[in-house]
Amino acid sequence: MKKEEKILPLIPLRGMVIFPNMILHFDVGREKSLMALEEAMINEQKIFLSAQKEARVEEPSQDDIYEIGTICTIKQLLKLPGDTVRVLVEGVERGKIKEILVDDEFYRVKVESVPDVVKEENINYLALTAKLKDTFKEFVGLSGNLPPEILDGLEEIEDNSKLVDTISSYITLKLEMKQDILEAAKLEERIEKLILILKNEIEILKLEKKIDIKVKKKIDKLQKDYFLREQLKVIQEELGEDDEGQKEIKEYKKKITKAKLPKEAKEKALYELNKLKNSGGYSSESSNIKTYLDWLLATPWTRETKDNIHISDAREILNKEHFGLEDVKERIIEYLAVKKISNSLKGPILCLVGPPGVGKTSIAKSVAHAINRNFVRVSLGGVRDEAEIRGHRRTYVGAIPGRIVYGMKEADSSNPVFLLDEIDKMSNDFKGDPAGALLEVLDGEQNKSFRDHYLELDMDLSKVMFIATANTLETIPRPLLDRMEIIEVSGYTYEEKLNISKEHLVKKQLKEHGVEEDKIKFADSSLSFIIECYTRESGVRSLERKIGAVIRKAITELLEKDKTSISITINHVRKYLGKEVFLQERIDKEDKIGVVTGMAWTAYGGDILPVEVSVMKGNGKLELTGQLGDVMKESAKAAYSLVRSRSESYGIDNEFYKNKDIHIHAPEGAIPKDGPSAGITMTTAIISALSNKKVRHNVAMTGEVTLTGRVLPIGGLKEKCLAAYRSGIDTVIIPKNNEKDIDKIPKSLKSKMKFILAAQIDEVIKNALVGDE
Repeated sequence: MKKEEKILPLIPLRGMVIFPNMILHFDVGREKSLMALEEAMINEQKIFLSAQKEARVEEPSQDDIYEIGTICTIKQLLKLPGDTVRVLVEGVERGKIKEILVDDEFYRVKVESVPDVVKEENINYLALTAKLKDTFKEFVGLSGNLPPEILDGLEEIEDNSKLVDTISSYITLKLEMKQDILEAAKLEERIEKLILILKNEIEILKLEKKIDIKVKKKIDKLQKDYFLREQLKVIQEELGEDDEGQKEIKEYKKKITKAKLPKEAKEKALYELNKLKNSGGYSSESSNIKTYLDWLLATPWTRETKDNIHISDAREILNKEHFGLEDVKERIIEYLAVKKISNSLKGPILCLVGPPGVGKTSIAKSVAHAINRNFVRVSLGGVRDEAEIRGHRRTYVGAIPGRIVYGMKEADSSNPVFLLDEIDKMSNDFKGDPAGALLEVLDGEQNKSFRDHYLELDMDLSKVMFIATANTLETIPRPLLDRMEIIEVSGYTYEEKLNISKEHLVKKQLKEHGVEEDKIKFADSSLSFIIECYTRESGVRSLERKIGAVIRKAITELLEKDKTSISITINHVRKYLGKEVFLQERIDKEDKIGVVTGMAWTAYGGDILPVEVSVMKGNGKLELTGQLGDVMKESAKAAYSLVRSRSESYGIDNEFYKNKDIHIHAPEGAIPKDGPSAGITMTTAIISALSNKKVRHNVAMTGEVTLTGRVLPIGGLKEKCLAAYRSGIDTVIIPKNNEKDIDKIPKSLKSKMKFILAAQIDEVIKNALVGDE
């Protein structure tokens, strides 16, 4: 059947969709739309209404208007001020634009009606209609915007198409969604879409209602709390009492007045207290203000301890608590002596550098004890955020002061001994460089006005005695290193370790284990045996652990065998700790060809570094193995070139580089090795292997070599000599320029070792090879 076509005036609607069987009014102001109204009134009052896709378009084309719209009857026209007409229309049926006819005065369209496609009524169809009514009833009940009476009107509608259109007109939806319903030709499809839309709207309404209930509860509670607080205030006023908030504010004011705060800090504290009054005691801001005031009052701005400037007493304390370490103790005594004379010396910034376990931290504690100052320790190992030094700004949630202010609070004085432990183990990342933040802390000219980001007040750190500790100086930035006075804390000799064990370690371990000193006694021989056969270190940390292990075993034996006391002998030590870990003599007692004992320095103290050279038939290849670093590889190449240039003087075939392969190896190959001190060791080993002359087994050496044979100075001589002595070496060859460093070696060690000073490689070879005197 051919669908009926009509030519009707068109009014494009902005932001609205009209359904059949729907009555509504809208205002018309565009000239073309007004002309279309006039034409419609002449032509049976019929007009076609279709929505614009974009409401902002003033002159819509066919592409800007939806194809499906509604054929309507104009019921009423009402002229309004300003050339606007209010129109009342009633939707008649759906229509589809077939063609927009060109007309300059108004829009005219050729429209064909779009009848509903309705299936025969079946169970599914009836169920959908019933579901639609129930869903709409639920929607009306939740919305609160639609009167319940409309449900009675729906019951009277028998035409399901009219029912769907009527319900669609009651729901506030987006233009696109309404247009989607209008365009659905099949009635069943329209019903399904409408049910889905209603279900979605119901879920949104339920959620909104749930939120409204929660908000209302909170508001009611806040109003109730406020009302009760106001009542409480009035009651307290009548009784002449203050509420908790007022009490707290009065308490803070009393503390601020009583505390000896600098002028700037006092003004800041009173300003924050005034903010606390105005903020109310239960706000989140008040909590932050209270925390800030607590920090202001707890920071020792002016509190300080009185120094003990009795030089003899201070020296006695240092000597009692630490054996050896004369350089460190002498520097502290010098500081005290100058301070007593001048009474205005700024605190020195000492940096104790040495291997682990030599007592760097305990030295700092002894210094605090000697000069009667409070002691505080801050570990910097792993610190990589500038805020950990300077603090976080108060704008951040959970902001706290930095470690410097925290340490000052812990010390509870403005002039403590402040230990910056592990300063060489700081790093940096995108959050900033903590080493840069420490520059101000450790600069005597700047630290009198150190500013923490949290407190935002100048703090005077000039009276603080800073002591830093480090295992190595290599990882400390140069500007930071420049602000500190470096004091090397070397490893201990055998005699020093024995004395430390007797005077300190044994007593400390007995006290920690809760044992009286007369119940477990150590013979000197047993302590010597532990030192020589169970520990091989620069410090005494491992030694203390071994002594602790012996004490625990001894306690067990005392209880099991019901003894009252026990004297620890060598046999006891061997029984408790097992077989010796280290032999008395580590080096071979036999002179060998191509094997030389070098000496090395590490962050953990000195060590010996054996170097082996093997010569084979070949074509002049130089092979280097043993995890050698770049510096040692360069030393090996320099040594090889030096031997080539002087081969005849050492009795070596000057064509060896053509027909001999040389392999240089540092045993313990899994351990990385590097450093500028193995040049003469490698040179001696190469000459020994090529000349077939043996190297003295009791000789160790250290020093770098140049291509001209000059022996260059090295560092860490004391640690290297201690390591050599522990390994059974009695003769060491060192660079001539290191002669001044021999004074730093303990007298007990110097008396047992022979030191040979070499300025040229020839002197090294002369004293190292057998038969080259």
